[in-house]
Amino acid sequence: MDNQELQKLVEDISIKYFHKPFRHRAIFNNRLKTTGGRYLLKSHDIEMNIKYYQQLGIEELVGIIKHELCHYHLHIEGKGYKHRDKDFKELMEVVGAPRYCSSLPENSAGPKSQKVNIYICNSCNQIYRRKRRMDTKKYVCGICRGALSLKKN
Repeated sequence: MDNQELQKLVEDISIKYFHKPFRHRAIFNNRLKTTGGRYLLKSHDIEMNIKYYQQLGIEELVGIIKHELCHYHLHIEGKGYKHRDKDFKELMEVVGAPRYCSSLPENSAGPKSQKVNIYICNSCNQIYRRKRRMDTKKYVCGICRGALSLKKN
């Protein structure tokens, strides 16, 4: 699917579910990482994450489009378009738009495991685990004030 097909799909969904035309641009934005789509307040355009279409299919994309069109139409009408607003929640229920988009399969493995640095006190053998490295010449053990050394992983 390209941007022209997306534009047509958004226009069709707007007429079918909202009974109002969509008069702005709908495009794919490859830089979106943590969201399925977004409505831009200043330009009234809608940007979609193409990964949701590629990995989860057209049904997920249609749900995200409905969600963004709720923002769009309510903002144009001057009503409450934010997630916490009553107007927004009611319109989402009427058109069957999801509150949140599904997780992408590539992201469902959980957060990336970061390397943990392990420091050991040379005197009392107290163990410290830190994600960020620290200068062992500057910091000492919090229990006995002994010197710390980085354990080799």
